[in-house]
Amino acid sequence: MSQDSPRLTHSRLYLQRLGYDAPPPPTLQTLAELQLRHVSTFAFETLSSLLRLPVPIDLPSVEQKVLLDGRGGYCYELNQMFLALLQELGFEARGITGRVIMGGPPDALTPRTHRLSLVTLDGVRYITDVGFGGMVPSSPLQLDNEQPQATPHEPYRLTVKEGSYTLWAQVGGEWRGLYVFDLQMQAHFDYEIGNWYVCTHPESPFLGQLKVALIGPGLRRTLNNGNYAVHYLGRDSEKRSIEDADQLLALLENSFGLRLPEDPQLRPNVVKMLSTPSA
Repeated sequence: MSQDSPRLTHSRLYLQRLGYDAPPPPTLQTLAELQLRHVSTFAFETLSSLLRLPVPIDLPSVEQKVLLDGRGGYCYELNQMFLALLQELGFEARGITGRVIMGGPPDALTPRTHRLSLVTLDGVRYITDVGFGGMVPSSPLQLDNEQPQATPHEPYRLTVKEGSYTLWAQVGGEWRGLYVFDLQMQAHFDYEIGNWYVCTHPESPFLGQLKVALIGPGLRRTLNNGNYAVHYLGRDSEKRSIEDADQLLALLENSFGLRLPEDPQLRPNVVKMLSTPSA
């Protein structure tokens, strides 16, 4: 009997981690379940960027890191792995890219450094995203619909102008722009260039920084360097500052479900990060 290929083994493991014993059918309900289960299982995290390590985004490297090494990742990793799974399950899906505007003006022309996916089901187009950190949508969103769309967490909406779409989230009664994207076809070179910027460029917001996020029922956990928060739906967030490296490392394991990399620079880099004043 021939052995399964590593790709097939990884796909089965991925589905098992998401709670499936067998491949589910390519339906809208499946897409919604997969997205919610993914963002509730695999953390967004930038430990590699904190360590100033390169972030390979070929699929075998991503699957090794996330499925076998017990890590998470960022958009170029998580959304690539998710897209590969969707395509294997029979979804009509492809990758697209966008520009992050969160925290700035909605018309800002920022680098094209975010990856997400476009899915078409029965002629209806959706975006699906499992790699946008603390404000990642927890369900797919209809592309050609400018009305507010409910998710298991906050409402989202999409606006379009001259072929350019903006994703908004309602936070505290206010609509906040997250990122701008279009439907331009992307090649692996486009992802490589964006990823190279994110993990190596001196002006990247991730370089030398620790950003972690994981969704739970009715809540979002986020860590921005030493600032830890649990954001609840319908009530105030709980926030605290972490100043001890061992406490932060324990938090990564216990609250975000991460298996820490065996890197001798991890603890020294965390100590340095916590002792550096925020900009």
